[in-house]
Amino acid sequence: MTSSPPPDSEQSGPPASNQGRPPASAGTPKQSSLKGNSRFGDSLFFGLSAGSGILLLAIMAAIAGFLIYRSGIAISKDHTNFLTTFGWDPDNILKPSFGIAVLAFGTVVSAAIAMVIAVPVAIGIALFISHYAPRRIAQPFAYLVDLLAAVPSIVYGLWGALFLVPHLNGLMSWLNEYLGWTYIFKTTHPGAPARSLFTVGIILAIMILPIITAVSREVFRQVPRMHEEAALALGATRWEMIRTAVLPFGRPGIISASMLGLGRALGETIAVATVLSSSSELSLHILDAGGGTFAQNIALKFGEAGSLGKDALMAAGLVLFAITLLVNGAARLIIARRKEYSGANA
Repeated sequence: MTSSPPPDSEQSGPPASNQGRPPASAGTPKQSSLKGNSRFGDSLFFGLSAGSGILLLAIMAAIAGFLIYRSGIAISKDHTNFLTTFGWDPDNILKPSFGIAVLAFGTVVSAAIAMVIAVPVAIGIALFISHYAPRRIAQPFAYLVDLLAAVPSIVYGLWGALFLVPHLNGLMSWLNEYLGWTYIFKTTHPGAPARSLFTVGIILAIMILPIITAVSREVFRQVPRMHEEAALALGATRWEMIRTAVLPFGRPGIISASMLGLGRALGETIAVATVLSSSSELSLHILDAGGGTFAQNIALKFGEAGSLGKDALMAAGLVLFAITLLVNGAARLIIARRKEYSGANA
């Protein structure tokens, strides 16, 4: 006898793997709807982002075009060299003359002094908060640093004029006595009020210190924990771990933070105008009184300037605008050359 073969399972019903599943067509409308909404949202966000970027570039181009136009009017009527003249008398009816030599020197020197003082101190504070201080001390200390960034410029200016200037005479005398041989720290007016580029640099350093500290602190906190633990496991001390793992990783962030602080130092107005004595003399003795910066000159003379005087101030603003762009461009190039230290490649 031959027994009949068992019924074929493939013919007797649907496959076991498909049991309990809804038909494929049941979920198609909902899935396609979600996919369509997702594509629309991505397109909308991309359009808004691209439009914002283009709008920002258009605004920057409009500002640059306006400054170039007004600067051209002023420079065409200047009877002296705009780049090398020390004086500022654009509203002279007979012979307008003005230049940016003193302003450029004062802006660059005061910002350089501020950076030399602020950057090392800011990095030290950031390392103390992120890697040395206990948590119960680090958090209040970080809040205090962030709070200092919100202090208005006029407060720093008044503090500098009423407190810092009278108390800097002793330091200036010491610098003149022991470092006067460097020519830079030699003063030709001993005992004069300390309303100089050196004083302005100290105030600017205090102003930009919270910005550099806050950004550097957040960068140091992003260092991969395994990098720090690996350095410590190899026998490194805490400082050696920071030097070999933390600082190389955070170098682009430190540069970015420093450039943010430098941008504020270059454009600071009220604090500089409150402390610095305006003068058309250019001196390499940074302890001597007098000088000026672009922002200070614009703030002090815009209200009383005539038509040509305002155009001349626009020309000074154009130079400050160009310096700021050059500084930020240089920072971007430095960061791009150090991509091997960035978090993306860590």
